[in-house]
Amino acid sequence: MPGIYKIIEVVGTSRESFAEAVKTAVAEAAETVHHMEWFEVVNQRGRIVEKSVEEFQVTVKIGFKIVR
Repeated sequence: MPGIYKIIEVVGTSRESFAEAVKTAVAEAAETVHHMEWFEVVNQRGRIVEKSVEEFQVTVKIGFKIVR
């Protein structure tokens, strides 16, 4: 895995679960970021509406290799 990597930070959301929020974040980033190789969940939180969980949110760092 030698090389140079850059890290971006994105927030994914889901009404289903934290895992789905991660998948959403990675899938959306993949639309414009190439050579992604790993992710790290930095933060998990959610939104409550009328006493129930409405949305799961995760902050994800994604590492991708810089290719010349």
